[in-house]
Amino acid sequence: MERTLVCELHTHTLYSRDSLTSLEAFLEACRRKGLDRVAVTDHNAVDGALRLREMDPQRVIVGEEIKTTHGELIAYFIEERVPPGLPPAEVVERVHAQGGVVGASHPLDRVRREAIGLAALTPVLDHLDFLETFNARCLFPGDNDAARDLAQRHDLPMTAGSDAHHVWELGRAVVVVPPFDTPVEFLAGLRAGHIRARLSPPWIHAVSTYAKLARRFGLAPRAPEA
Repeated sequence: MERTLVCELHTHTLYSRDSLTSLEAFLEACRRKGLDRVAVTDHNAVDGALRLREMDPQRVIVGEEIKTTHGELIAYFIEERVPPGLPPAEVVERVHAQGGVVGASHPLDRVRREAIGLAALTPVLDHLDFLETFNARCLFPGDNDAARDLAQRHDLPMTAGSDAHHVWELGRAVVVVPPFDTPVEFLAGLRAGHIRARLSPPWIHAVSTYAKLARRFGLAPRAPEA
């Protein structure tokens, strides 16, 4: 039987303002849950991902969830932070200039303000490398279905992710793919792989709300400086 990799492709640590997950707890949970590759995609930050890669180079993919002028995009295989607040097309260019790949996270989620939405997505759709078609934190399953249908119509590779802000969430949405070493092999593997996923309960969003409030009122530590 051909070997496959279980890939968790959307995660957050304490380097995101809405997560309190330490790097040590994050990595321990990934190992315990049998996640072979994990993309660390903190909001507008790569410092945590770079540190985790130093701790476990074979497992960790450096990524970033980037706030654009019109919602969020998500990048993998980058080395430098892409700053927030840029137009989607410029974010795509900056990721590709680093040799990375870029797609849209929870693109059609009707609840989240951070979702890019169809109007802003359409002009860059042909320049994206993939779409996240299952996000475990979506409240309405139909929003994931709509993203999958969009990806299929445009022949884009599909990803899934737990969007984990707490270690409990890690592994709830994964993609099982053939082994890969490069971004090109990763994208090819997405087409040959399959998604294994389940939605998280709605109450999980309270974890992120608590993290933001705890940071605001000084009840939780901030991420270490780079």
